[in-house]
Amino acid sequence: MAKFELKLPKMGESVAEATLTNWLKEVGDTIEADEAVLEIATDKVDSEVPSEVDGVLIEKLFNVDDVVQVGQTIAIIEISGGSNGTEKAVAESAPSPEVALPSAKAVEDAGKEVEKHVETAKQAIQAPIENNGDRFYSPLVKNIAAAENISQVELDRISGTGKDGRVTKNDILSFVENRSSAKSQPQTVAEAKNPETAKAQTSEPAKPKAAVSINGDDEVVEMTRMGKLIAHHMVESTQTSAHVQSFVECDVTNVWNWRNKVKGTFAKREGENLTFTPIFMEAVAKALKDFPMMNIAVDGNNIIKRKNINLGMAAALPDGNLIVPVIKNADRLNLVGMSKAVNDLANRARENKLKPDDIQGGTYTVTNVGTFGSIMGTPIINQPQVGILALGAIRKVPAVIETPEGDFIGIRFKMFLSHSYDHRVVNGALGGQFVKRVADYLEAWDVNREI
Repeated sequence: MAKFELKLPKMGESVAEATLTNWLKEVGDTIEADEAVLEIATDKVDSEVPSEVDGVLIEKLFNVDDVVQVGQTIAIIEISGGSNGTEKAVAESAPSPEVALPSAKAVEDAGKEVEKHVETAKQAIQAPIENNGDRFYSPLVKNIAAAENISQVELDRISGTGKDGRVTKNDILSFVENRSSAKSQPQTVAEAKNPETAKAQTSEPAKPKAAVSINGDDEVVEMTRMGKLIAHHMVESTQTSAHVQSFVECDVTNVWNWRNKVKGTFAKREGENLTFTPIFMEAVAKALKDFPMMNIAVDGNNIIKRKNINLGMAAALPDGNLIVPVIKNADRLNLVGMSKAVNDLANRARENKLKPDDIQGGTYTVTNVGTFGSIMGTPIINQPQVGILALGAIRKVPAVIETPEGDFIGIRFKMFLSHSYDHRVVNGALGGQFVKRVADYLEAWDVNREI
């Protein structure tokens, strides 16, 4: 028999660690190659870690809520047969205490050890809280703290029950619950006598909240982890960027007619549908090449000019939330390549199979509000980008058509393009010219174009 070390895979250039959120397999379970063993979460996306081999799970090296570094071994899988470049084989006759099945006495001792740790954790919770500015916090804990408006001072004062005193998810959720209860408690005698002292002990001024009344007919639904993250990012963006909008109505009759003409051939040849999204994405990528100062990011007082054009594409998740996978180097793709990239990311988003790297590195974002029937929208900028384009629903409308013989009324397919941009670094001229250029590319679409 041999052992295989299941490691946390690389998940993107900027992702160095992840929080273990759920074990999908237990010790003793049989595992097939490519079968998910555990679930992890980063500050960007949730994903699964599959096994690379067939075997039996014999050891877990981390617990739920532990933070795992990229490349660290998470679990040991026992496999049969010889070893290869990715396995660490051990002869059956060799001593292997770390994977030996525990004896009855060992199980009993382990139980006592668990009870001891539980008692220690209880004492730690009741012990005085000390401030420690050098503590390490997992991405999950930091995201919950941000979503719940927990200050750094408050976070440092939470007693951790995890390894080396680390604050776990349960620790911070308990703190949130206790803090909510504490707000309803009356003042102590000392606070009543000396309000200045009480004020000085407060880490930061309380933010006023609108009162919410709940009656017996109402249902309270807790926001999901991703929902809280999205809410935090949206508020943070509106507080960071000076949002302004420009709107352009675009005649996409040529695009509509061309797609109807070629979509059957495309589906038969490529094995997938040709939607409007890759056509719009191509036009946006071309416009970004024409206006490179829309393909920037703001870092304090500095402007970062992006070399690559990486288009974010807002996509719906099964739970109703939105995520923004990224089409890398979109300006280098032809329409077939763009279509395949769009379909692949959209399908994997619906199936919750996006990897952390799939949502990294976006330089500009496009969202299709027309999917839900809206004719226009005013989307919030995806930080640290400076612009986002909303695509409205395509409508059949009467319109004035100019010809050499004169003007007449005809039926056209039109849509609104809504451009939100950061007025700190993008003025109205640039913001308006950019969205107009996108419309120009779509209106000039060649109905005889080959695909």
